[in-house]
Amino acid sequence: MSFPILLLIGLTVAASAYAWSNRDLMEAWVMQPYVIARSGQWYRLLTSGFLHADWSHLLFNMFAFYSFSPVVLATLAQGYGSGVGLALFLLLYLGGIIISDLPTYFRHRDDRNYRSLGASGGVASVLFASILLFPVNSHGGGIIIFPLPFPIQPFLFGFLYLAYSWFMGRRQGDNINHDAHFYGALFGVLLISALVPGVLPQFMQQIINYVS
Repeated sequence: MSFPILLLIGLTVAASAYAWSNRDLMEAWVMQPYVIARSGQWYRLLTSGFLHADWSHLLFNMFAFYSFSPVVLATLAQGYGSGVGLALFLLLYLGGIIISDLPTYFRHRDDRNYRSLGASGGVASVLFASILLFPVNSHGGGIIIFPLPFPIQPFLFGFLYLAYSWFMGRRQGDNINHDAHFYGALFGVLLISALVPGVLPQFMQQIINYVS
């Protein structure tokens, strides 16, 4: 496991745990569109990605990040060198956190009570970058992707994830920012497509080979 990945996980765990006992930090860092629109505290788009609601929320996001980030970082380091590759990986993850919150900001900037937090947008960016790079398990049997209890091919999981996030985002009934998942995933797909030449044709060819 790469040290930068462990460092990001460590910082997120530390910030989240500390914020649970420090209401001032939670209030200062949480993503609150109404406050951002009137105070210009745009840093909240990023800092909210280091906060989580509880241990289950934190562990789910960090486990997903831990599982899929190494192959993405390794691919970028191989293509651009370790230094630039790391910078691009940080752009993917941290940029995913920020970009995925922008639609939520515009949607809720007049809502005094709306708040969101969590690294889900960045995690979705990394997850879908990984799916685009490796859409099919080479052994053919799929892989276990939490929380699904059965093996599934990554590209199938990706399609189901996007459809679910889009549908639930329109319903707005469970207090989860599904829009951040959807737009984080979209950002990851677009960025890795721009950074890795030929990844889209390779993605399609792997799927065609799998289904044929």
